[in-house]
Amino acid sequence: MAAEEILELSNGRITAKIAAWGATITSLIVPDAHGNLADVVLGFDTLEPYMEYVGTGKGGQKGISPYFGCIVGRVANRIKEGKFTLNGVEYSLAINNGPNSLHGGLKGFDKVVWDVVERKSECPSITFQYHSKDGEEGYPGDVTVRATYSLPDSTTLRLDMEAVAENKATPINLAQHTYWNLAGHNSGDTLDHSIQIWGKHITPVDENTIPTGEIMPVKGTPFDFTTEHKIGARINDVPGGYDHNYVLDSGEEKNGLKHAAKLKDSSNSRTLDLWTDAPGMQFYTANYVDGVTGKGGAVYGKHSGVCLETQGFPNAINQPNFPSVVVQPEVRTEQNRIFSQYQLSRAHPTVSILGEMMMTPARLVSPTVGLIPTTEL
Repeated sequence: MAAEEILELSNGRITAKIAAWGATITSLIVPDAHGNLADVVLGFDTLEPYMEYVGTGKGGQKGISPYFGCIVGRVANRIKEGKFTLNGVEYSLAINNGPNSLHGGLKGFDKVVWDVVERKSECPSITFQYHSKDGEEGYPGDVTVRATYSLPDSTTLRLDMEAVAENKATPINLAQHTYWNLAGHNSGDTLDHSIQIWGKHITPVDENTIPTGEIMPVKGTPFDFTTEHKIGARINDVPGGYDHNYVLDSGEEKNGLKHAAKLKDSSNSRTLDLWTDAPGMQFYTANYVDGVTGKGGAVYGKHSGVCLETQGFPNAINQPNFPSVVVQPEVRTEQNRIFSQYQLSRAHPTVSILGEMMMTPARLVSPTVGLIPTTEL
């Protein structure tokens, strides 16, 4: 498949545009309570800006697209100094974020062309596949990754991801890196968005944004979103802005899922609810987005989007007290199954964005995205 090709899934209510480059959601158009449509994800009109980008964040190489809408891996988030030891072997990874390896390295899963291996019309879907070779970006073992975007009914967009370790144990932690702006991608910053996070602890970080290994209570700190607060209310008390992993330990459970977060846009009352059984969620407020020209000429500034990335903990491969992200070959169990559900609504209509990550020692299925209005628009 050509790297520049952008595919479309539509059911008359929801329209998603998805690129083979990075299996990237470049556009997601959804209605509000009055039927007004808005594209609620940051991105670009063409693939060229995505393909030019080579790094992000403090100490990283500057480019254009800070992982807008893509699938990141082999390991999402940061690995300290790009090093880890597994089964007695020390591995060195590509360094692309200060002294660390971020989102799989210089050429992670977001910077490759995925093959389209299946398309269905009756229940519209597109399945992408990528084969990551042993030694790619320094990681051990061959891994095959599949990502299926589908419209299982008239109101649902779904993404299922699966990674299978073929011949060596390897860390795997996939994430879907969408930047949300519920007022519309071109509506300015998200500091007036309100958020509640059902996490009473975070994994605090050092000066290079690597977790220290502590599990820190958020009570009495600017990280406390156990009750709803505007994102901008205390962001200046957090050097650089929010870019932290929350331990999801206090949400109501429903159908095996924990309520992780609720994001609200004050201007038009769209609400995004996130449900998951992932152990963590990276809350990132687009701190390094600065003057990026996006879709329709919109200029994305600092804090123009919000990322809610359900995940294993950052640098888990080097922190024995964190939940393991190591996937073993030849073993198939239901251990460490992760499922996430995002529910997007305005007033009475409800739209859900479903996310799923299932990880076993041999396979991992990661975020599924879906949109489900529960009342007629």
